[in-house]
Amino acid sequence: MAKPNKKQPNKTVDIYCAKCKTKLFKYRKGGKGALVKCFKERIVEDYTVTPCHCPNCKLEFARDTLVRGTPAYKMIGGKVTMK
Repeated sequence: MAKPNKKQPNKTVDIYCAKCKTKLFKYRKGGKGALVKCFKERIVEDYTVTPCHCPNCKLEFARDTLVRGTPAYKMIGGKVTMK
């Protein structure tokens, strides 16, 4: 399987909890599709206290997994929004 691109994307997006609108990550996203996964190496700023849980409402928004051999968070549909 192919690894994610070594060159980081230029565009950063802010990822928020869909329930309480708390800021979760600042993330270097490639492409213009929906947010399905977040590679840990592309997270610029992490505002969470415990991984995959919102610091405000304690909602689980992702699952810790390996995608193409690289550590990533697999997003649960409808739990996060991005701007």
